[in-house]
Amino acid sequence: MTLFINWLQFVLSSGAAGPTPLFLWMALGVNLFVWTAIGAVRLGDDGVRALLARRALPERWSAHTIGSETERTPGDARVLVRQQTVAAGGGGGTGSRAVTATGGGGTADGPSAATASAPGAPTRADQISLAVVIPAHNEEPVIDGAIKSALRLFNRWDIYVVSDSSKDATADIAAETGVNVLELLTNRGKAGALEAVIQEFDLTENYDGVVILDADTELDEKYVEGARKQLSDPSVAAVAGFVVAEWKPKERTVVGRLISAYRDRLYWMLQYLLRFGQTWRYTSVAFIVPGFASVYRSSVLKHLEINPKGLVIEDFNMTFEVHHRRLGRISMNPNTKAYCQDPFTIRDYVKQVRRWTLGFWQTVRRHGVWPSMFWFSLFFYILEVVFVALMLLVMVGLALFTLLPALTGGAVLSLGFYAAGYAAVSAVLPLTAIAVGMFVPDYVLTCVMATIRRRPSYLVYGLFFLPMRVVDAYLTLRTIPQAWTANSDGRWSSPTRASGSL
Repeated sequence: MTLFINWLQFVLSSGAAGPTPLFLWMALGVNLFVWTAIGAVRLGDDGVRALLARRALPERWSAHTIGSETERTPGDARVLVRQQTVAAGGGGGTGSRAVTATGGGGTADGPSAATASAPGAPTRADQISLAVVIPAHNEEPVIDGAIKSALRLFNRWDIYVVSDSSKDATADIAAETGVNVLELLTNRGKAGALEAVIQEFDLTENYDGVVILDADTELDEKYVEGARKQLSDPSVAAVAGFVVAEWKPKERTVVGRLISAYRDRLYWMLQYLLRFGQTWRYTSVAFIVPGFASVYRSSVLKHLEINPKGLVIEDFNMTFEVHHRRLGRISMNPNTKAYCQDPFTIRDYVKQVRRWTLGFWQTVRRHGVWPSMFWFSLFFYILEVVFVALMLLVMVGLALFTLLPALTGGAVLSLGFYAAGYAAVSAVLPLTAIAVGMFVPDYVLTCVMATIRRRPSYLVYGLFFLPMRVVDAYLTLRTIPQAWTANSDGRWSSPTRASGSL
């Protein structure tokens, strides 16, 4: 608070009172304030509903047989492990196939998903059956940790790993754990891998919901309980996982710790201050169900086009599909936490952010605009994101413009046009006002985050968060035209990974 007050006094006393609201907007944003206020209302509403909700949900449970006796595995895929007994002589696919009936992970003789609740009916949370899908491509360092994390919460036969033409031991490691494993012999990308494993194992026919995890995701112990509780509301189409950035400083370089700390702040703000309000039952305008840990109701998943052509990632598209087709609402609560592994290098970070932003603009292009509260909210979000990104880059450009005379010993001021421009800019936005005006509001957020997380080291890494935001801003604007020109096929680009549990 002292830092913020001193910053405000400095900006006002420097004669730059005009841009002060702009600096605040660039640091926080109007959308953040609006959705934080709505989130506060939701918090009260949820509290009242929790006090009043004492009625037991009716039990409605109908039996379905798990698994198909007919072999449908295409020629470019093979099932390494299938947690069921297959009739002798059954087949029809040309790919090789090994069937292993393993126990583990539970005491029943068959898949726990032998039943599925009636579509659209309110269901007791503990009766909701969930399949876990883990698509992976060259994820040898982390796949074992992801499977072990899932095994803490799910039966072995409810976990399905699809290795998308991995060149390493991803498929073999997964097979050794005894979970269901499908190996694709041609690279289809994450969306294609999801589509293949869902079809191969009839997941939408045999489970109430499908959990989609990245190969570096590890679930909190309360994740399943939270997801089932949210899915027990028949109006919920999908549950967005609550992402938490891993924090293992001893296993990361300085750059890796910087990225992890920056992402931790970003995730906290986006989820608590933006997405919490956007996923209120009266709003439901969240534009992303993060693919790292998401749950889709099976009856909804059947109607989604998971793998359309031309998209680099799938999660934005799947979320837009839910809204566009009016299949239900998106739900999110902090009780569905999951931990993700952020990039270790600036190169991988830039590649990942570029994929995310490109995927967002490609999805906007694909679906277009339709009359809805979703698009009303999305329009103002896009407007602000583009404006703030543009202003960040403009401010950086102005800072460099006013810094150049000092770096050249005033030589550039001999140029008439430069001298006139320098005088005009310095009169309104001197270099100190730009530097302090941009940096301090951003750093105040870091101070808040360091206090919440009780991680003093964030105060050091936070000195470099503003340059990270500038990189994000550049990629946000750079990928807009690429969404109409880039030829994307959704294939994987594996980053550097680190093994071990979170």
